[in-house]
Amino acid sequence: MRLMIQRSVKLNSSVSGKRWNYVFLGIIIMMCLGTVYSWSIFRAPIEKNFNIGSTESGLPYMVSLATYALFMFLTGKYLDKYSPRVIISLGAILVALGWILSAYAPNIYILTITYGVIIGAGVGIAYGVPMTVVAKWFPDKKGLAVGIVLIGFGLSPLITAPLARTLIENYGIRKAFLTLGITFGTIIPLLSYAFRYPTDLDNSSREITSSTKKHIKDTNTAKMLKSKSFKALYFNFIIGTMIGLMIIGMTSNVGVELIKLSPKTVALLMAVFAIFNGIGRPIFGLITDKLSSQKAMLISYGLITMAALLMLVANEGSIVLFTIAFSIFWFNLGGWLAIAPTSTIAMYGTKHYSQNYGVVFTAYGIGAITGVLASGLLMDKLQSYNAIFYFVIGLCGIGALLSRRMVNTK
Repeated sequence: MRLMIQRSVKLNSSVSGKRWNYVFLGIIIMMCLGTVYSWSIFRAPIEKNFNIGSTESGLPYMVSLATYALFMFLTGKYLDKYSPRVIISLGAILVALGWILSAYAPNIYILTITYGVIIGAGVGIAYGVPMTVVAKWFPDKKGLAVGIVLIGFGLSPLITAPLARTLIENYGIRKAFLTLGITFGTIIPLLSYAFRYPTDLDNSSREITSSTKKHIKDTNTAKMLKSKSFKALYFNFIIGTMIGLMIIGMTSNVGVELIKLSPKTVALLMAVFAIFNGIGRPIFGLITDKLSSQKAMLISYGLITMAALLMLVANEGSIVLFTIAFSIFWFNLGGWLAIAPTSTIAMYGTKHYSQNYGVVFTAYGIGAITGVLASGLLMDKLQSYNAIFYFVIGLCGIGALLSRRMVNTK
């Protein structure tokens, strides 16, 4: 009997150690994929190179995010059918190809295809795999584990924004695109080699798995779509990501044009914002786990409103207000990218998670399109950043009302 207990303890220890490896590797892969959030670093040079305005320069970013959401949805039903490493590698090939081809784009429309469609598709294919793998390895702490993996996506600009700025300043934007493409095409497939889903034996050693399943009813996608809670989650995710992606895409421009900071200073501050974006994921994953989806949403809307109010009183030289407000904005976008998957698991279970979250994640694409278009049009027509911050406050009010329709997950 004693020998059996010792073996069980060793097995639990081995499985526990192994599953954290997937978290670590997932963070690095997500960091590579999350370079899409560094778009504002490329935006000013692209506007200058192609002689275009804010609306046009936002097209590659907008299309990339929308395509990323679409391909995550399309890939969802295949995640359980094929090896995780195969799917991640396929996504990596497209990501690398998109970056490399972007180096040769002659105008904003071709760049929208290479950066927007090709990179977006690659990110969408690979993005859901680390989350799905980790969610299955961590049946006892899904929200926290998924949130930690998502830190990589949020922290990406911490490394990629200064790196991209340095590459652009020293070699030009085309060589910057080329360098990033070759780098990602090498790193991501190598890291994906270790990924696999847990076997029944792996999870049978964790007693908490069975107890966790008792409290969550697995719901398939068809039934999920008919539920009232899905509509509330979906529209709140649209609003949360719409605000976050809109603000992130214009971070550099606000810092340079409104606060009158140098591009180099803004790039350094974006590294700080990226830290907040990263830590927002496990924190809001934990909040959603411990409190409820509705409370997590209301906390997020309250913080975003406070940040928007700070920016309404900011002007030239208000570096402290800018830093605080945009740290909060980035923190909350990270938060929404943890609230949505954690809520999906909490309300609909893990059995159909990859398909269910693929559908939920299409809200991210809608948020990307509407957010980037709205901010571009407001700036082109009104030439006022205040209009955008008032718009954000209005969206928070709508979201707070919609969140009341959420089913309490606790």
